[in-house]
Amino acid sequence: MTDLMISGRFDIDIAPADAVLPGTGRFDFTKTWTGGIKGTSAGVMLSGGDPSSGAAGYVAIELFEGAIDDRTGTIVFQQFGSMADGAEVLRYEVIPGSGTGELATGTGEVVLDAANGDHQVTLRLRLT
Repeated sequence: MTDLMISGRFDIDIAPADAVLPGTGRFDFTKTWTGGIKGTSAGVMLSGGDPSSGAAGYVAIELFEGAIDDRTGTIVFQQFGSMADGAEVLRYEVIPGSGTGELATGTGEVVLDAANGDHQVTLRLRLT
């Protein structure tokens, strides 16, 4: 078993898409990752609520392809975010069983710092 702590960052391009359900939003996105996490990812985000009032939530799934700490393959991330009364909560993790190549056994979580619009991340990755 190998436990890794990898730092990186990403740039994101996000575009609205047709909603799946009434009263919800959908966004398609791509990311370019740099640092200890190098590659690209693409995903879809579904949202609900009213972000302008401070009460909303979203879920997202994204497929990453590239290298993490020089180990190559693919892995799928999932996100679950919410905001209420000015407080934000985010779970951003590796979906168990989703990896390929040298990332096939990966599990873990991403800690995101998006201060000032910059997306700095720390990935805690466990390879078994």
